[in-house]
Amino acid sequence: MKSSIRAAVLLSVAVLTLGLSACGEKIRPSVLQGIDTKHGPQQESWHSTVIISDSGRVQAKIIAGYIRKFDSPQETLLDSGVVVYFFNELGKQTTTMTALHGKVNERTYDIDAFGNVLVVSDDSTRLRSERLFWDNQRRLIHTSDYVAIVSPKERVQGQGFESDQRLRNYKIFKVTAQVRPDK
Repeated sequence: MKSSIRAAVLLSVAVLTLGLSACGEKIRPSVLQGIDTKHGPQQESWHSTVIISDSGRVQAKIIAGYIRKFDSPQETLLDSGVVVYFFNELGKQTTTMTALHGKVNERTYDIDAFGNVLVVSDDSTRLRSERLFWDNQRRLIHTSDYVAIVSPKERVQGQGFESDQRLRNYKIFKVTAQVRPDK
């Protein structure tokens, strides 16, 4: 009986000691020295899809091999191959853009694509450039870089470009062209 009372007292003391020590200072997990956690990405993802929508309507669908999301500045970096599908107001896919890299502004949802950029519209018009921007609010694509456009009717090249996202109505600011006459 004495040993069971003694065991109960020891157990009570052990539980009380553990309980009091848990109320003390919290131990913070260690962080590896040399790693800057304030400027690193808050989220990372591999082989992922991001949807940009407004009021339930999909405007763009982005697929990338590697995605890093930052809170400061508010941007998402896209790497390892980027594919962006653009949609019209009716939800129909109209244009596809591919690039090596990209960046999404998380406040405006504008897209900056760079590195071997190719845009193909639903009528087979093809645009090539090294850098291209998509303005989400105006639904325009533009660049100040060199562009080359090949459509069923013409080949146009030049410096500086602006177009609707379907490549139907475009302007090239310093242009050189090859036009095929109608047959």
